[in-house]
Amino acid sequence: MKMNYFVFGTNNMEAAVKFYDALFENTEMRQTFASERMTFWQGEDEDGAFAVAIPFDQNTATNGNGTMLGFSLDSEDEVTRLYNKAIELGGSCEGKPGQRGPRFSAYVRDLDNNKIAFGAKNM
Repeated sequence: MKMNYFVFGTNNMEAAVKFYDALFENTEMRQTFASERMTFWQGEDEDGAFAVAIPFDQNTATNGNGTMLGFSLDSEDEVTRLYNKAIELGGSCEGKPGQRGPRFSAYVRDLDNNKIAFGAKNM
């Protein structure tokens, strides 16, 4: 069994799409579908997706304490680049790039306070 997709709720679709379009520049992630309520990005293999969505129940989107999405990257440089890009785009630091256990990782929060991890295996 593999993960199919992961969705973060947003209270500002326009700002969320702008954040993730800019964050995913120079990566394999591309916007593949958008509606008024949801926007999806997928990698080249199109096996799995990431999305932002206005909650279906129309209540305020909130982030989960302890909820985190991790992106696996090819290098420590790419971890650092995406961490810096997220901060530049208005995200906040949850852990600067560095070695943590078997992975080189960095942690940020997006504009809706959702937690994102960027990690690369030791090469």
